[in-house]
Amino acid sequence: MAVPDHLQRHLDQGKRLRQGRHGRFAPSPTGRLHLGNLRTALASWLQARCDGATWLLRIDDLDTPRNRPGAIEAIAADLQWLGLHWDGPVIRQSRRRGQYGSWLSWLRRSGALFPCRCSRRQLEGQPIYPGTCRDGDRGWGWQQQRLPSWRLRVPPQDPCGSGDVVLRRADGFVAYQLATVIDDISFGITDVVRGEDLRVAEAAQRSVFAALGWMPPRFHYVPLLCNERGEKLSKREASAGLAPLQQAGLDSAAVVGQLAAGLGLVPRGSRLSAQDLLSDLTHRGFHASLS
Repeated sequence: MAVPDHLQRHLDQGKRLRQGRHGRFAPSPTGRLHLGNLRTALASWLQARCDGATWLLRIDDLDTPRNRPGAIEAIAADLQWLGLHWDGPVIRQSRRRGQYGSWLSWLRRSGALFPCRCSRRQLEGQPIYPGTCRDGDRGWGWQQQRLPSWRLRVPPQDPCGSGDVVLRRADGFVAYQLATVIDDISFGITDVVRGEDLRVAEAAQRSVFAALGWMPPRFHYVPLLCNERGEKLSKREASAGLAPLQQAGLDSAAVVGQLAAGLGLVPRGSRLSAQDLLSDLTHRGFHASLS
Protein backbone atom coordinates (compact mmCIF):
# COMPACT_ATOMS: atom_id res chain seq x y z
CA MET A 1 0.00 0.00 0.00
CA ALA A 2 1.56 3.27 -1.18
CA VAL A 3 2.35 6.00 1.30
CA PRO A 4 -0.16 8.89 0.94
CA ASP A 5 1.15 12.10 -0.60
CA HIS A 6 1.00 14.11 2.65
CA LEU A 7 3.12 11.50 4.44
CA GLN A 8 5.46 11.10 1.49
CA ARG A 9 6.23 14.80 1.79
CA HIS A 10 7.51 14.15 5.32
CA LEU A 11 9.79 11.42 3.98
CA ASP A 12 11.01 13.66 1.17
CA GLN A 13 11.74 16.45 3.64
CA GLY A 14 13.75 14.03 5.77
CA LYS A 15 15.74 12.88 2.75
CA ARG A 16 16.62 16.46 1.86
CA LEU A 17 17.68 17.23 5.41
CA ARG A 18 19.76 14.07 5.61
CA GLN A 19 22.07 15.48 2.99
CA GLY A 20 23.53 17.37 5.94
CA ARG A 21 24.23 16.36 9.53
CA HIS A 22 21.71 16.74 12.34
CA GLY A 23 21.78 15.74 16.00
CA ARG A 24 19.22 16.20 18.77
CA PHE A 25 18.69 16.15 22.51
CA ALA A 26 15.24 14.93 23.54
CA PRO A 27 14.42 15.11 27.26
CA SER A 28 11.01 14.50 28.79
CA PRO A 29 9.58 17.39 30.88
CA THR A 30 9.09 15.29 34.01
CA GLY A 31 11.30 17.54 36.15
CA ARG A 32 14.63 19.38 36.20
CA LEU A 33 17.51 17.80 34.34
CA HIS A 34 19.90 15.91 36.61
CA LEU A 35 23.64 15.90 36.03
CA GLY A 36 23.48 12.66 34.04
CA ASN A 37 21.02 14.28 31.61
CA LEU A 38 23.23 17.36 31.36
CA ARG A 39 26.34 15.27 30.72
CA THR A 40 24.51 13.52 27.89
CA ALA A 41 23.35 16.88 26.52
CA LEU A 42 26.95 18.12 26.55
CA ALA A 43 28.18 15.02 24.70
CA SER A 44 25.38 15.33 22.14
CA TRP A 45 26.05 19.06 21.60
CA LEU A 46 29.78 18.52 21.27
CA GLN A 47 29.44 15.75 18.73
CA ALA A 48 27.04 17.77 16.63
CA ARG A 49 29.17 20.91 16.71
CA CYS A 50 32.42 19.03 16.04
CA ASP A 51 30.78 17.43 13.00
CA GLY A 52 29.42 20.73 11.73
CA ALA A 53 25.88 19.49 12.39
CA THR A 54 22.81 21.31 13.60
CA TRP A 55 21.67 20.46 17.13
CA LEU A 56 17.96 20.34 17.83
CA LEU A 57 16.11 20.42 21.15
CA ARG A 58 13.04 18.18 21.16
CA ILE A 59 10.74 17.90 24.16
CA ASP A 60 9.15 14.45 24.50
CA ASP A 61 5.97 15.61 26.21
CA LEU A 62 3.41 13.15 24.83
CA ASP A 63 2.94 11.34 28.14
CA THR A 64 1.00 14.25 29.64
CA PRO A 65 0.26 12.68 33.09
CA ARG A 66 4.02 12.59 33.77
CA ASN A 67 4.76 16.16 32.65
CA ARG A 68 5.53 18.73 35.32
CA PRO A 69 4.59 22.43 35.17
CA GLY A 70 7.56 24.64 34.36
CA ALA A 71 9.81 21.71 33.40
CA ILE A 72 10.23 22.77 29.76
CA GLU A 73 11.29 26.28 30.75
CA ALA A 74 13.67 24.83 33.35
CA ILE A 75 15.25 22.47 30.81
CA ALA A 76 15.82 25.31 28.37
CA ALA A 77 17.23 27.57 31.08
CA ASP A 78 19.69 24.92 32.30
CA LEU A 79 20.99 24.23 28.79
CA GLN A 80 21.40 27.93 28.05
CA TRP A 81 23.18 28.52 31.38
CA LEU A 82 25.73 25.90 30.34
CA GLY A 83 26.12 27.48 26.89
CA LEU A 84 24.46 24.59 25.05
CA HIS A 85 22.45 26.57 22.51
CA TRP A 86 20.26 24.73 20.03
CA ASP A 87 19.28 25.53 16.46
CA GLY A 88 15.77 26.59 15.50
CA PRO A 89 12.66 26.51 17.66
CA VAL A 90 12.09 23.96 20.41
CA ILE A 91 10.25 20.93 18.98
CA ARG A 92 7.37 19.74 21.16
CA GLN A 93 5.97 16.32 20.39
CA SER A 94 2.59 17.29 21.85
CA ARG A 95 2.18 19.66 18.90
CA ARG A 96 2.87 16.89 16.39
CA ARG A 97 0.16 14.44 17.41
CA GLY A 98 -1.63 14.88 14.08
CA GLN A 99 1.39 13.61 12.18
CA TYR A 100 1.81 10.59 14.44
CA GLY A 101 -1.89 9.84 14.09
CA SER A 102 -1.66 9.99 10.30
CA TRP A 103 1.18 7.48 10.29
CA LEU A 104 -0.71 5.21 12.67
CA SER A 105 -3.80 5.32 10.45
CA TRP A 106 -1.79 4.47 7.35
CA LEU A 107 0.07 1.63 9.06
CA ARG A 108 -3.22 0.20 10.30
CA ARG A 109 -4.89 0.43 6.87
CA SER A 110 -1.86 -1.20 5.26
CA GLY A 111 -2.13 -4.21 7.61
CA ALA A 112 1.14 -3.50 9.38
CA LEU A 113 -0.53 -3.28 12.81
CA PHE A 114 -2.62 -5.64 14.90
CA PRO A 115 -4.59 -5.10 18.13
CA CYS A 116 -3.11 -6.60 21.29
CA ARG A 117 -5.03 -7.10 24.52
CA CYS A 118 -2.23 -8.58 26.60
CA SER A 119 -1.78 -6.91 29.98
CA ARG A 120 1.59 -6.03 31.48
CA ARG A 121 1.06 -8.79 34.03
CA GLN A 122 0.59 -11.37 31.26
CA LEU A 123 3.84 -10.27 29.59
CA GLU A 124 5.87 -9.91 32.77
CA GLY A 125 9.25 -11.60 32.50
CA GLN A 126 9.11 -11.87 28.70
CA PRO A 127 11.60 -9.41 27.17
CA ILE A 128 10.26 -10.04 23.65
CA TYR A 129 6.56 -10.13 22.88
CA PRO A 130 5.58 -13.81 22.27
CA GLY A 131 2.99 -13.06 19.56
CA THR A 132 -0.06 -13.95 21.65
CA CYS A 133 -2.50 -11.69 19.75
CA ARG A 134 -0.67 -11.56 16.44
CA ASP A 135 -2.90 -13.91 14.46
CA GLY A 136 -6.16 -13.74 16.41
CA ASP A 137 -9.25 -11.63 15.76
CA ARG A 138 -9.05 -9.49 18.88
CA GLY A 139 -10.97 -6.48 17.55
CA TRP A 140 -9.97 -2.81 17.61
CA GLY A 141 -12.77 -1.48 19.81
CA TRP A 142 -13.66 -1.45 23.49
CA GLN A 143 -13.81 -4.79 25.27
CA GLN A 144 -14.25 -5.11 29.03
CA GLN A 145 -13.85 -1.33 29.28
CA ARG A 146 -10.42 -1.45 27.65
CA LEU A 147 -9.01 -0.58 24.26
CA PRO A 148 -6.20 -2.68 22.78
CA SER A 149 -2.68 -1.51 22.20
CA TRP A 150 -1.58 -1.41 18.57
CA ARG A 151 1.51 -3.44 17.71
CA LEU A 152 3.69 -3.36 14.62
CA ARG A 153 3.78 -6.73 12.88
CA VAL A 154 7.54 -7.32 12.81
CA PRO A 155 8.77 -10.19 10.60
CA PRO A 156 10.05 -13.13 12.69
CA GLN A 157 13.34 -13.03 10.77
CA ASP A 158 13.84 -9.34 11.61
CA PRO A 159 17.53 -8.97 12.56
CA CYS A 160 16.73 -6.41 15.25
CA GLY A 161 15.12 -9.07 17.44
CA SER A 162 12.62 -6.61 18.88
CA GLY A 163 9.42 -8.62 18.62
CA ASP A 164 6.16 -6.87 17.71
CA VAL A 165 6.57 -3.26 18.86
CA VAL A 166 3.76 -1.27 20.54
CA LEU A 167 3.08 1.89 18.50
CA ARG A 168 -0.09 3.00 20.28
CA ARG A 169 -0.65 2.24 23.92
CA ALA A 170 -3.89 0.85 25.32
CA ASP A 171 -4.53 4.20 27.04
CA GLY A 172 -4.61 5.88 23.63
CA PHE A 173 -1.21 7.58 23.85
CA VAL A 174 1.15 7.32 20.90
CA ALA A 175 4.08 5.15 21.95
CA TYR A 176 7.56 6.64 22.34
CA GLN A 177 8.98 4.23 19.76
CA LEU A 178 6.78 5.58 16.96
CA ALA A 179 6.96 9.27 17.85
CA THR A 180 10.74 9.34 18.14
CA VAL A 181 11.20 7.49 14.83
CA ILE A 182 8.80 9.79 12.97
CA ASP A 183 10.60 12.83 14.37
CA ASP A 184 14.04 11.50 13.52
CA ILE A 185 12.84 10.94 9.96
CA SER A 186 11.08 14.29 9.60
CA PHE A 187 14.04 16.30 10.90
CA GLY A 188 16.70 14.29 9.07
CA ILE A 189 18.48 13.18 12.25
CA THR A 190 21.77 11.48 11.42
CA ASP A 191 23.31 11.02 14.88
CA VAL A 192 21.75 10.33 18.26
CA VAL A 193 23.73 10.57 21.50
CA ARG A 194 21.77 9.37 24.53
CA GLY A 195 22.12 7.67 27.89
CA GLU A 196 23.04 4.00 28.19
CA ASP A 197 19.61 3.29 29.70
CA LEU A 198 18.01 3.91 26.29
CA ARG A 199 20.06 1.23 24.54
CA VAL A 200 17.18 -1.19 25.21
CA ALA A 201 14.96 0.94 22.93
CA GLU A 202 17.27 0.67 19.92
CA ALA A 203 16.04 -2.70 18.61
CA ALA A 204 12.40 -1.58 18.65
CA GLN A 205 13.23 1.69 16.93
CA ARG A 206 15.27 -0.06 14.27
CA SER A 207 12.25 -2.26 13.53
CA VAL A 208 10.04 0.81 13.13
CA PHE A 209 12.58 2.48 10.86
CA ALA A 210 12.69 -0.70 8.76
CA ALA A 211 8.89 -0.80 8.49
CA LEU A 212 9.01 2.71 7.05
CA GLY A 213 11.87 1.87 4.68
CA TRP A 214 14.30 4.20 6.42
CA MET A 215 17.88 3.81 7.56
CA PRO A 216 18.18 4.63 11.26
CA PRO A 217 20.60 7.28 12.51
CA ARG A 218 23.89 6.36 14.13
CA PHE A 219 23.31 5.66 17.83
CA HIS A 220 25.90 6.50 20.48
CA TYR A 221 25.56 5.96 24.23
CA VAL A 222 26.87 7.82 27.25
CA PRO A 223 27.54 5.81 30.44
CA LEU A 224 25.03 6.49 33.19
CA LEU A 225 25.87 8.77 36.07
CA CYS A 226 25.07 6.97 39.32
CA ASN A 227 24.63 8.04 42.93
CA GLU A 228 26.70 6.79 45.85
CA ARG A 229 24.55 3.61 45.99
CA GLY A 230 25.40 2.76 42.38
CA GLU A 231 21.87 3.61 41.22
CA LYS A 232 21.26 5.74 38.14
CA LEU A 233 20.13 9.26 38.86
CA SER A 234 16.50 10.18 38.31
CA LYS A 235 14.81 13.55 37.91
CA ARG A 236 13.18 12.94 41.27
CA GLU A 237 16.59 13.48 42.84
CA ALA A 238 16.39 17.25 42.80
CA SER A 239 19.74 17.54 44.55
CA ALA A 240 21.42 15.98 41.52
CA GLY A 241 20.65 18.94 39.21
CA LEU A 242 22.23 22.34 38.67
CA ALA A 243 20.49 24.17 41.51
CA PRO A 244 22.66 22.93 44.41
CA LEU A 245 25.83 23.56 42.42
CA GLN A 246 24.72 27.09 41.62
CA GLN A 247 23.75 27.64 45.25
CA ALA A 248 27.22 26.47 46.26
CA GLY A 249 28.70 29.23 44.10
CA LEU A 250 29.84 27.20 41.09
CA ASP A 251 29.63 29.04 37.79
CA SER A 252 28.94 27.50 34.39
CA ALA A 253 32.66 27.09 33.61
CA ALA A 254 33.14 24.94 36.71
CA VAL A 255 30.11 22.79 35.93
CA VAL A 256 31.06 22.34 32.26
CA GLY A 257 34.51 21.26 33.46
CA GLN A 258 32.93 18.77 35.85
CA LEU A 259 30.67 17.30 33.16
CA ALA A 260 33.49 17.17 30.60
CA ALA A 261 35.77 15.43 33.10
CA GLY A 262 33.06 12.80 33.58
CA LEU A 263 33.23 12.18 29.82
CA GLY A 264 37.01 11.80 29.95
CA LEU A 265 37.58 14.97 27.92
CA VAL A 266 39.49 17.12 30.42
CA PRO A 267 41.26 16.62 33.76
CA ARG A 268 39.15 16.87 36.90
CA GLY A 269 39.02 20.37 38.30
CA SER A 270 39.06 22.00 34.86
CA ARG A 271 37.18 25.24 34.30
CA LEU A 272 36.12 26.20 30.79
CA SER A 273 33.10 27.30 28.82
CA ALA A 274 31.25 24.97 26.47
CA GLN A 275 32.55 27.04 23.55
CA ASP A 276 36.16 26.80 24.75
CA LEU A 277 35.75 23.05 25.17
CA LEU A 278 34.36 22.81 21.65
CA SER A 279 37.26 24.81 20.22
CA ASP A 280 39.75 22.54 21.95
CA LEU A 281 38.03 19.36 20.77
CA THR A 282 37.67 20.66 17.22
CA HIS A 283 41.48 20.83 17.05
CA ARG A 284 42.31 17.54 18.75
CA GLY A 285 39.21 15.46 17.95
CA PHE A 286 36.18 14.49 19.96
CA HIS A 287 36.81 11.24 21.80
CA ALA A 288 34.35 10.96 24.66
CA SER A 289 33.34 7.83 26.53
CA LEU A 290 30.65 6.93 24.00
CA SER A 291 29.78 3.47 22.73
